[in-house]
Amino acid sequence: MSIWKDQGPAKKDAVPPPPEPSPAPAREATAVADFSPTVSNPPGMRAAPAPEREAKESLIAADLTIEGKIEGAGHIRIAGKFKGDVNVQGDLTIENGAKLNGGVRAKKVIIAGELEGNIESASRVELLASGVLVGDVKAGSLTVAAGSRMRGQADFGWEEDKTASRSSKAANGTDAG
Repeated sequence: MSIWKDQGPAKKDAVPPPPEPSPAPAREATAVADFSPTVSNPPGMRAAPAPEREAKESLIAADLTIEGKIEGAGHIRIAGKFKGDVNVQGDLTIENGAKLNGGVRAKKVIIAGELEGNIESASRVELLASGVLVGDVKAGSLTVAAGSRMRGQADFGWEEDKTASRSSKAANGTDAG
């Protein structure tokens, strides 16, 4: 109040409105983290910037055919055709109508299109109703929808290869003696 001495009467009219709305937006701004204070966390928005970096996804569009090798930390969505290996730390999604010929290493693999190749060390594999898989699967969990097709072997529900290697070595040692 002592900042502007010349506008004493006008200042009294301006002072009451700002204190009332300012506490509520200040609380929302801390909860929302850099979003508009009038928006209260819509379902599609994230509060922390770190998950947004993790959620970046690269797309091979439906009208593209690419041959090569994919390696990286992000997510990959294939809607076209890709020939080569895919090795990502994120998720791989093969859209309906898309085709991938090559080996796959990814955190999570969702197949709605066609995959000709092996899936190794995925934590989760989902074969959707329109999905076709010709190859072997090694995953933590495997979900197979009715109507999907698969030709190959599936190993799922087992711990890391270290445990499997130790148990097989122990079994081989006891069988030999």
